[in-house]
Formats: sequence, C-alpha cells, structure tokens
Amino acid sequence: MEDETEMDSQNLRELIRNYLSERPRNTIEISTWLSRRIDPQNRPADITNILESDEQIMRIGTVRKSGMRRSDSPVSEWASSDWVKHHERNQSERKES
Repeated sequence: MEDETEMDSQNLRELIRNYLSERPRNTIEISTWLSRRIDPQNRPADITNILESDEQIMRIGTVRKSGMRRSDSPVSEWASSDWVKHHERNQSERKES
C-alpha cells in the first residue's frame, strides 16, 4: 500500500503544476492560491521545498513586489517545465523569422 503522505505530496505537486501551466507565478501567489483550496491543517509549511523538489517545476527568476512587508526581499517566480518548453520554442521561432 502507498504511503498516504507521499500520495498527498504527489497530489499537491500535481495541483501546483496545473496552476503553473497557465503562466508563471511567484511563491506568494502560489501560497495564497493554495490556502484557498487546501485545508489549513494539510497545507505545507514550506512551499519552496516542494517547488524545488519537483522536477517538473522550475524557478525562472525572482521578482520584487511593492506592497510586500519586506519589499527588499526578492520572491522566486516559478513555472511548469511544459510552460518553459513551450515559450522557449516560441522565442526560437521568433529569432529565426
């Protein structure tokens, strides 16, 4: 039988991948979005660890958001690997034109 914790982690990763397939999001956006969809008791304490450990999610940069409490701290921006591949393909097609 599969470990329930592993299954929950897999479901969470899949949920995040689907959310990121639309467009890149920063860590705060992802965390806020998850908080509206997941019971607070099941919400992960460190979303960054989950994002970093998923091979299908990529850190594509950092953003600075005004209005954040610590606006000096950059926040990571994340995308699904499928989104990145699709947009890399579009960029190379533009360069060839």
